Order: sequence, then C-alpha cells, then structure tokens
Amino acid sequence: MTTSRPSRPSHRSHRSTVRAARPARLLTGALAAGALLVTAACSGGGDDTTAESDTAASAVAERPVAEQPIARQTSPTATGTPSGKQSGSPSPAASLTESGAETALITEADLEGDWNQVDDAQDWRDSLLIGQVDVNDFISGKADASQCQRLIDTLYDEDLLGDPSGASALRGFQQGQSRLLYQVAAYDQADLEKSMDWLASLPDNCDQFTVTGGNGGSRTVQVVEASVPKVGDDVKALTMTMKGTTDGDPVTLTLDVAVVRIGADAITVTNGGLAGVDHAATVAAVQQGTPRLQDVLAGRSPQSTPSGIN
Repeated sequence: MTTSRPSRPSHRSHRSTVRAARPARLLTGALAAGALLVTAACSGGGDDTTAESDTAASAVAERPVAEQPIARQTSPTATGTPSGKQSGSPSPAASLTESGAETALITEADLEGDWNQVDDAQDWRDSLLIGQVDVNDFISGKADASQCQRLIDTLYDEDLLGDPSGASALRGFQQGQSRLLYQVAAYDQADLEKSMDWLASLPDNCDQFTVTGGNGGSRTVQVVEASVPKVGDDVKALTMTMKGTTDGDPVTLTLDVAVVRIGADAITVTNGGLAGVDHAATVAAVQQGTPRLQDVLAGRSPQSTPSGIN
C-alpha cells in the first residue's frame, strides 16, 4: 500500500577587467618598430615577407603586459555552453543546470496509456519497502545482503543512485494504482559508473531474498533483468517483485527500475505498484527521455512531442 513518508528516516542527505593606463614607453615601442621598417626597406637583398614578419613580432614584443591579448574563458549558460571540455567531443559538453534538468523531464505526451502528471511525486513512499534483508538467505552472508538492503532502501528514499552532485529534477505520473517517477540529475561520474555496475549485479546477487520487519510482515523479493532500448552511454534495467501482506491481505508490489547514463548525468525511471507494472511505459520513458536530455546538454530545445514510440 502506498503511503506518505512512514516513520523510517530517509537516507537522503540533501543538497575586471582591469584597464591599465598606457605608459609612455608605448611611443618608444612604436618608434622602434618604425625604425625596423625603414631598415628592412633599405636592405635591398632581403626577403620582404620575412622582414615584415620580424617587424610585427618586434612590435608585439614591445607592448606592455596590459596590452597583450588575453585568452577568453567561456562560462556555461542555462542552455548548455561547453565548460572545460574540448570541442568536437562525442559526449555532451555542457554541465546540467537546474533549468536544463527541468526541461529534460518527459511529459504525458511521451508516455503510452492514460498517464496523468501529479504534483506530489516527491512525497511518494511505499511502506512495503521498509524492512531488513534476512542475511540467512545469502551464501556469502552480509556482503550480498547489504547490496539488496541498499536496493530497497534507495527505492523507498527515491535516491537509487545516491545524492546528486549538481542539478536535479523529478516528475511523477499516475495511471490507476500505478505510479511512474522520472528523475534527471547530475552526479560524480566515477560514483555514477559504480552505481551502474551495482545495478547490473543485482539480478545475480539479489535474485531472491527475504525482507522482515515494518508493516508488511515477511516478504519475498525477486529481482530479474528487464529489457529496455540500448540508449545513452550506458543503460541498466531490472524488475523487482515483492510479495507480502497488508492488513492481513496478500499483496504484490512490482516495480520496473531503469537508469540511463549520459556522461555524468543520469535518467532514473521507477514504474509500477500493487496493480502490476506497465513495462511499455518504462520503455517509452527511456526511449523518449534520452534524446530530450541529450538535446538539453547540446544546447538544443527538445521536441515537445514524441517522434515515435516502438
């Protein structure tokens, strides 16, 4: 049963130009440059091109420090001006901004079915996800159990990839008893890549385990790999099924989880509920959301309507 945030505390730790007066020695430098030009013209046997080049170099050398050319640095803008990366790089060159993260979020038009946008997605929590993983289910003990505990804890706290290191935005959609949470955020790239490796390991390390405690009694959890389009720099997807009880009645919580990495930025999709999961909506969110984020990072305006959902 989906509830407001229950008693377990969240793990989320959130988030001259100076003008110099021209000294009198500029006149001296100009006279010296003129003298070099006269000398070069009277030499007769020299190369005119070489003489002019040498003269120009001498004139530049005579400039005071304040008059030497200053290299400009480009600051990032809200539309994604490159910051600190080489031009022509195949990966996105812009840092994700708060407005960019908001622009990269999908809309109702990007999803199949009758999904409606809601305003309280940041408060979504499911009490079935509160509990402790039974270490006795694992051959290697606490090491594997901690990875499965991280899964249910971060799904409850809505910070599957940890705290963002930069801009972030989220949007929620509802269809019947199913909910889809869509997040875009910037992370430390090394940490993000580790999180992607962790997600990839879950179908093996957490294929089946037991959760106890909380309000759901003893629950059996299964984790399997899910299929989504191969987009972005990396993509991982899984489906988690949790069977337990609520008020004595048997219930099954099914969630699709998909993460797309683009450089140091990521899209996270969590979709499902007690009525099952609409896997087509997960695929649509990944397929339509990835080019939106790529457009934002490239300084382009994303298309407002889907170009086609397979």
